[in-house]
Amino acid sequence: MAVYYGKKAVRSWLLDKVSMNRSDYLDQRRAMVDCQVRPSDVTRFPIIEAMLECPREAFVPDNLRSVAYLGDHLPLSEDRYILDPRIFAKMLNALDIRRTEFVLDIGCGYGYSSAVISHLAEAVVALESGAMADTAAANLSAYAADNTIAKSGILRKGAPEFAPYDVMIVQGGVERLPDDIAAQLRDGGRIACIFVDRAPGECRVGIKRSGQISWHPVFDADAPLLADYKMEEMFVF
Repeated sequence: MAVYYGKKAVRSWLLDKVSMNRSDYLDQRRAMVDCQVRPSDVTRFPIIEAMLECPREAFVPDNLRSVAYLGDHLPLSEDRYILDPRIFAKMLNALDIRRTEFVLDIGCGYGYSSAVISHLAEAVVALESGAMADTAAANLSAYAADNTIAKSGILRKGAPEFAPYDVMIVQGGVERLPDDIAAQLRDGGRIACIFVDRAPGECRVGIKRSGQISWHPVFDADAPLLADYKMEEMFVF
């Protein structure tokens, strides 16, 4: 049997829900860190502090704000996601970004990952494509992340005008790292990628020495494959 709620009751319920959500975000953020990030062996305090500080709900579409702190990849568009906070935090933990380092954040989505990294690095280039790059720029500006540079471009091409980078991180699955990206990492620099060229996927950190990147596995992880990082895309001219 259908139940009818009057307009005033519905409006009151919606207002209460909005108020509850606003007041609850900080608690959700703390719960994300305490129940997802810390138990995943993320021990570096600057990462914990940055993830407690950054309002993840401000970097997702409005319809996803209520689930912004779930332990899962969240879709931002058809082929772009904000990574599971545990996986993202573990990638940062493995990279050990220092305050003197320059970082390229590839596929930054709506800007959340770059906002977090801005607390760890000297400067960050937030690379995204199309209209999403404009959204990332606006979000980072609103967040007052003044050590970030929002860059619109092709993800497999990187941002060569700002290279070389001390650290790179790719916010999505990779089958193979494009040569253009590898060339922009300075000698001695580090890069973290989630390789999905086998099952299960695997996060690897690469260190560039004498022009070559040597990779070592860090932890098992899966992530949606970035279209620009498919194997066949490497051979498109």
